[in-house]
Amino acid sequence: MHLEQYKIATMEDLKKVLGTDVRMTVFRKLRELPLRTSYSHRGKYYALEKTIKFDDLGLWSSQSVWFSTYGTLLETTKVFVMKSEKGYSVIELDDILHVSVKESLINLFKRKCLCRKRIAGVYVYFSISSDVQTKQVIRRREYLYDQDCKSGKVEDGLLQHELEAAIVLFSSLLNEKQKRLYSGLEAIKIGYGGDQIISKLLGIDCHTVAKGRKEIMDYDLEVERVRKKGGGRRPIKKARK
Repeated sequence: MHLEQYKIATMEDLKKVLGTDVRMTVFRKLRELPLRTSYSHRGKYYALEKTIKFDDLGLWSSQSVWFSTYGTLLETTKVFVMKSEKGYSVIELDDILHVSVKESLINLFKRKCLCRKRIAGVYVYFSISSDVQTKQVIRRREYLYDQDCKSGKVEDGLLQHELEAAIVLFSSLLNEKQKRLYSGLEAIKIGYGGDQIISKLLGIDCHTVAKGRKEIMDYDLEVERVRKKGGGRRPIKKARK
């Protein structure tokens, strides 16, 4: 059979082999066989399952055509990010899957199937699960810290590695307002340049950090909602009998 000899084939290849121009004739024949569809080349290639030998990542290729144990490019992209140790940037996942994944990642992010954070100026995609995501973000920070150490970019006075991980973990447990105030507090501790450092560390906008810092310094806080004097419902006057 053609697929056993050449391992992969397109619809046009199979039409020629079967001597037909009718796609349904080919599909009826294909339904009889256990097949896989490529995730590269827009899924236009077919391969017999028995000829595929997936590697440890669940990938297999023949003639630069790629197949995945997870199926489509969209599903493969999602699973790889969900199972990753430190999330993936577009460039990183491009390199692993050997195809462009930018469109798939953006699609998954818009569908709320993945989370996205801007870290060190680069968008990194993480699991939508908060527990998994927290671990991935911490490992991403650890990875960047190690890279900076190797390149000599780490300077005296910057937050230490262990403290960075603790700050990120604690911050992930806070709501939006609490996170803003906490980021402002950490920026105050650092001093000059603190807004930028904390912004980069937590993956939030620098203006948000600055706002939290200003609220703390101005003592313009309302951590818990307390009814102000004169607030609430007006007292009801009882009618005299």
